[in-house]
Amino acid sequence: MSDESQARPTRIQQKNRATILEGALTVFSAQGFRGATIDQIAEEAGLSKPNVLYYFASKEEIYRNLLTGLLDMWLDPLRSINPEGEPLDEVHRYVATKLQMSRDYPRESRLFANEVLQGAPLLTEILGGLLREMVDEQAAVFQGWMDQGRLARVDPHHLIFSIWALTQHYADFEAQVRAVLGPGHDPYAEAGVFLDRLYSNLLTVHPDEQG
Repeated sequence: MSDESQARPTRIQQKNRATILEGALTVFSAQGFRGATIDQIAEEAGLSKPNVLYYFASKEEIYRNLLTGLLDMWLDPLRSINPEGEPLDEVHRYVATKLQMSRDYPRESRLFANEVLQGAPLLTEILGGLLREMVDEQAAVFQGWMDQGRLARVDPHHLIFSIWALTQHYADFEAQVRAVLGPGHDPYAEAGVFLDRLYSNLLTVHPDEQG
């Protein structure tokens, strides 16, 4: 057997790592990094503490792995923006995807938000490196569309920030949103309609702005 084969995790090892990270997501999103313990993570994962520590050397290592994976997932919709697509359609699709992710992954959104609120001590290098490069790249795509007269001129970086804020709010403050709206409302469906109109109004190029 080759060294590469020996180093490759088995299916059981992959499953156990995934189980630990899923349990850690529940614990960290409820308790925060400081309040969480290895014992809580092990209990949530249904594994023994020594078993958890076999796969991850510390609570910090679990947290780093979790946050790095979440950031990669969060960036996927940004990566998928098509520079050759119809600009307004691409923006609407990005907004809709981000809103759907907030609906489907509220724990992940809250965990990431909590880390950033703490000053992102475990993500500083990533935020200032990979994330910054990705945002700069997509901001350049938006700026190109604006220069071509295909989108109304706004600051492309703040356009991206606004999309993050207006979609992830529904996950990070879901209890508040539902309490204010009351029963009988679907916050995410209603938000989708509102955000479509908002960004259409913001980014549609009017005849007097062309040329």
